[in-house]
Amino acid sequence: MINSRLCISLFLCVQFSCGFPIPSLAQDTPSEDSEAMQDRSPGELMTIERIDMIVGVIDPASIREGNLLTFRFVAEDDIEVAGQIVSDVNADRMRIVIGITDQDTLTPELMTRILQANFDSALDARYALAQGFLWSTFIHPLSSLSDEDFVSGLSQTITLFLTFGTTFTSGALVYGGGDSSGIEEDILEALRQKKDSLRT
Repeated sequence: MINSRLCISLFLCVQFSCGFPIPSLAQDTPSEDSEAMQDRSPGELMTIERIDMIVGVIDPASIREGNLLTFRFVAEDDIEVAGQIVSDVNADRMRIVIGITDQDTLTPELMTRILQANFDSALDARYALAQGFLWSTFIHPLSSLSDEDFVSGLSQTITLFLTFGTTFTSGALVYGGGDSSGIEEDILEALRQKKDSLRT
């Protein structure tokens, strides 16, 4: 599946190129080994320069202009994903954003589905509206951002972009108590029926 392969390829790319530890996929509870897996020394803060270095492994052609970093990622089926990472040291925030579509194209049904996904299947990434556009985004305090959290957030944001209109998932898991599991089961059943009809 495109989402899980994307997560794995991003993790492996960073692991083997920079020697960063492979982060576990998003979980219901934080990993007990999260501190041990950090590549920075205790108390060392995440910096814009370090984010630039990590993104440079995934996209050597990424461009940094001050606190703005622009990157591209080519997923399966040659789908090109273009995004930006904005860091603000004073506000202690880092934001990954990927534009999806004009807000005007969103039907009431799509808006409902987006909000459902934000509850359970989007996980750490989120769908958001700003400046008349729908975005896939991940926001985190800059200083406490670990390498693993950043790579996981980047992966989830890309996957949420790629699965818009289909599974609306960031690729790792679905929290219980929401509507996405049932909706995805209905989608799978419809696909099975379509597949079976092609055989007859």
